[in-house]
Amino acid sequence: MANLDPSPATATAAHPDKGAAAPEHRLYAKREPVFNRRIDGPFRRFKWFVMVVTLAIYYATPWLRWDRGPYAPDQAVLIDLANRRFYMFGIEIWPHEFYFVAGLLIMAGIGLFLVTSAVGRAWCGYACPQTVWTDLFQHIDRLIDGDRNARFRLYKAPWGPSKIARRLLKWAIYLAISFATGGAWILYFADAPGLMRDFFSGNAAPVAYATVAILTATTFVLGGFLREQVCIYMCPWPRIQSAMLDEKSLIVTYKNWRGEPRASVKKAEKNPGQFGDCVDCNQCVAVCPTGIDIREGPQIGCITCALCIDACDRVMKDIGRPRGLIDYATLEDCKREQAGEAPRPVWRSLMHTRTLVYSGIWAAIGFAMLFALGTRARTDITVAADRNPPYMLLSDGSIRNAYTVKLRNMQNRPRDMKIALDGLPGAVMWTDDMPREKAVRDLIRKVPADTTDVVRLYVVAPEGTVPQEYGFTVQSLDEAAETDRSDIRFEGPETSQ
Repeated sequence: MANLDPSPATATAAHPDKGAAAPEHRLYAKREPVFNRRIDGPFRRFKWFVMVVTLAIYYATPWLRWDRGPYAPDQAVLIDLANRRFYMFGIEIWPHEFYFVAGLLIMAGIGLFLVTSAVGRAWCGYACPQTVWTDLFQHIDRLIDGDRNARFRLYKAPWGPSKIARRLLKWAIYLAISFATGGAWILYFADAPGLMRDFFSGNAAPVAYATVAILTATTFVLGGFLREQVCIYMCPWPRIQSAMLDEKSLIVTYKNWRGEPRASVKKAEKNPGQFGDCVDCNQCVAVCPTGIDIREGPQIGCITCALCIDACDRVMKDIGRPRGLIDYATLEDCKREQAGEAPRPVWRSLMHTRTLVYSGIWAAIGFAMLFALGTRARTDITVAADRNPPYMLLSDGSIRNAYTVKLRNMQNRPRDMKIALDGLPGAVMWTDDMPREKAVRDLIRKVPADTTDVVRLYVVAPEGTVPQEYGFTVQSLDEAAETDRSDIRFEGPETSQ
């Protein structure tokens, strides 16, 4: 449905056996800097809103506090790799609950499919980190070098004191933003105030400095100098999304049947009815952050930011022609409009089968995760039997098995937990910190807050006990009274059967 050739540039090479030159297709075109013009309009203001919100969330989130009591960190969002925990406000994810993280990643992927199927590359145009930081750096360009024409003149000007000073100032601001970006990232992995103090006092871990250096460098280079090259050549998503669009997807579209043939306003006035609405002002190209011409049709460089719509609508208003020459539209609606029919409302365009399927899957996974999160137990027991030896025969003929038991207290307070044997008649148990003479069928352990307590347990059964399945149960001795069970096999001599 679209020309998605990322390398429209061609070169000619002379063939020694032919007099004519043949085009040579290149996989990569040398970057030509894009000097996009400032524009104001609904889509530009929406980009401003998204940029401010996303940057505020990224930089401010590590500094938010959340009271979890005296036994847990008070950082609202924290990826605690040292203790293998993930905290997000009132939610705490343990290593054995990684399926929640997997579910979030699946929801993010399906959400991306949903957005692309419904409104094209809106993620790329507004919320992608590459887009957000590139947009920020382009505003720095305008602040230091001026708008489009001034930046172009400075780019072509020879190097001199003025140009060097402007470049150094601009690159210094790039570097400061890039350093803040890398510095904010590491704050998600440790207590933000403490890590910040350690970082600037030289006491932070080497991995913190290495991470900040890498992220500073990548942000500086990708946002400051590669920009649209990342979207066209480095990112795989533009190529994937082309398979997810169809004639029912809303995309930024140039209505060529209405705009062609192009002519200036004066020429069109002299020849009424012979030319289309496009006055060939190139404003749609001038404002594009990737420098493409939307009038050439959908292409891989279009990130669906819709700034060309703002520019074209302004021109149409100035010359007294209807807006929408460049617009968000489906190919189906474009055919209807070309045939003289009224276009469908936007909400109707969003209600096609693929979008509804993606929405249903996304919502189902979300509800399933909420249900699992709301019903999960905060108490857990796992039991692992010793393998060598699997059992021991004691002098009185009884049989002993040894186990490593892990009691997990997922609450932010210490709790007493009762461990009991379920099955295995006549058996009793004891731990390393109690004598065998005090062996019992159940015992109580105090498990610290937000901790997995490892206990060595010994279970002895009377002489003649045959190998069999039984279980350990645990119950929290608080108002929640949560329980869990772990099944295990009691090993013994087969001759006892």
